[in-house]
Amino acid sequence: MKKFILLFLILLPSFACADDARTGRPHWSLELKGGAFFPATANWSQFYGSSYLGEYGGSLSYKVHRNVEVGIEVSYGSATGKGQAVSSSGTVPAGEVTSQHAPLNVFVLARGIFNENQWLVPYAGGGYTRMFYRLEVKDQGTTQGSVNGYHARGGVQLLLDALDSDAAKSLYKEARIYHTYLFVEGKYTRAMANTVSGDSLNIGGTSCLGGFLFEF
Repeated sequence: MKKFILLFLILLPSFACADDARTGRPHWSLELKGGAFFPATANWSQFYGSSYLGEYGGSLSYKVHRNVEVGIEVSYGSATGKGQAVSSSGTVPAGEVTSQHAPLNVFVLARGIFNENQWLVPYAGGGYTRMFYRLEVKDQGTTQGSVNGYHARGGVQLLLDALDSDAAKSLYKEARIYHTYLFVEGKYTRAMANTVSGDSLNIGGTSCLGGFLFEF
């Protein structure tokens, strides 16, 4: 009998852990996002017919602390418009123009989470940006390259676990996903590139994004 009680006391912590659907804390964050990118380039809408273009991307970060994480983010945007050339009668159409950008961000991010069941979590961060760009004018060639820059972003995330607790438990059991959030954020990117005339041009801009965050 004493041996049985001793064995029970030894195994009790294991039973408690098995009973608890979520133990420990998450160590990684995965974001999938999309939205609108508003280029800082002057007269963008004049060439592309709109002041913004679609931007899509994602990020993966490691939580060095429950509230602080470091990670990497990639995104992509593309727009097609009409180029212009100068003639004796003024500016004239100069063929189709396709502009593409793909920023690679390395960041530090702080999340204001103080309770695992906290519904609203604000966050902010920023870091280094390497902006890859490509500009193609139909039948006239392509210009491409990359420049250094920086970015800053902030937003708020909404906990979705309580909307369907059974689904949340299944996600943890099958994929070890602790929490799922819906989020919205604003991001500013500055990356200066040299033009043909020798001037500097900010090929970054402002992004308004939304998406899902998975903590595991």
